[in-house]
Amino acid sequence: MPIIGSVLVQDGQHVQAQTIVARAELPGKVHVVNVANVLGVAPDEILEYMLKKQGDAIEQGEIMAETKPLFSWLSWLKTEIQSPIKGSIESASTITGQVLLREPPRLLELPAYIEGTIVEMLPGQGVTVESECTLVQGIFGIGGEAWGELTMAVEHPDQPLDPSRLRPDMKGKIVVGGSFLGADTFRRAKDLGITGLVIGGIHDKDLRELLGYDLGVAITGAVGSRATPRTARSIPLGPPIVHRGATSPLSWMLQTP
Repeated sequence: MPIIGSVLVQDGQHVQAQTIVARAELPGKVHVVNVANVLGVAPDEILEYMLKKQGDAIEQGEIMAETKPLFSWLSWLKTEIQSPIKGSIESASTITGQVLLREPPRLLELPAYIEGTIVEMLPGQGVTVESECTLVQGIFGIGGEAWGELTMAVEHPDQPLDPSRLRPDMKGKIVVGGSFLGADTFRRAKDLGITGLVIGGIHDKDLRELLGYDLGVAITGAVGSRATPRTARSIPLGPPIVHRGATSPLSWMLQTP
């Protein structure tokens, strides 16, 4: 975890890839409202006009401070300050005349990423998960994190991943291809509901078509017009290989040469 949180699992517990093992709350964004300036009062007087005190919850649009006309029939002269956010009153300063509002905290959850057993507890930070697995390592990718069964679609590293190798039963899985992937294969994978693809290379024009823009960065990988065989040592695992709970850090990935 990037910040201290709570570990939600126990030592020795069996977890799935998407099991939340730790959780923390990221403090919400702070908003500043200059109450003294808006109401036209001295900074040391703002507490007299506040309708909410420090620590109180507040809704967006709710009145947090207002002036008090001397006579009720002068209510049309009253000035009101509405909260710009939903959150809470963080503080009210009688030195600056400013009130700090804080948005609700954002929940940060840490999944296990792989199916396995908890073998080490890291209090406030996370856990170590032990699992038998097959590693298909990538060097570059696009998309978000994805989980699914890992399955091979080719028998040899120099075989391109063409659309005919993708089957309906691969839906929800992470498919490992061979040397190359074209835009037509990517579109078929999307139509079939395949979770992730790991391949040796992709043509730069296909990558541009898929993204809708030039990536604009230098890449140490196989993005060009040449097919690049995947590392041969990852092939003799015995097709087809299937591993439950496999994790793809990115939904589309180039494999390391």
